[in-house]
Amino acid sequence: METDLLTHKVIGCAIEVHKHLGPGLLESSYESCLMYELNQSGLLAIAQAELPIKYKNVSIDTGYRLDILLPDKLIVELKAVDKLRPIHSAQLMTYLKLTGIRTGLLVNFNEVKLVDGIKRIRV
Repeated sequence: METDLLTHKVIGCAIEVHKHLGPGLLESSYESCLMYELNQSGLLAIAQAELPIKYKNVSIDTGYRLDILLPDKLIVELKAVDKLRPIHSAQLMTYLKLTGIRTGLLVNFNEVKLVDGIKRIRV
């Protein structure tokens, strides 16, 4: 599936979750419900995918996890914060660099209108 279509479907699933739950819950609640929606949409997604760090050609397990990974295509980083900050974008950009995946979505569910909390990042 083309990346633009994939991100569109994921955003649609996130909007569906936000419609039912609204803002103000824990990030883990949104993650579980978004995984349900993604699976119902027929999308292969992995929650809390391990992210080993490659350091000097050695893979080191440091305990990092990607919120949601759509293998080889897209990383979805979820937040439930007052406001997205530059460090959130930087975090996702680092994850993209470490995985070689070119596109990521930053989704902050703590917004009245979810579209105000979505940021697409490409490297």
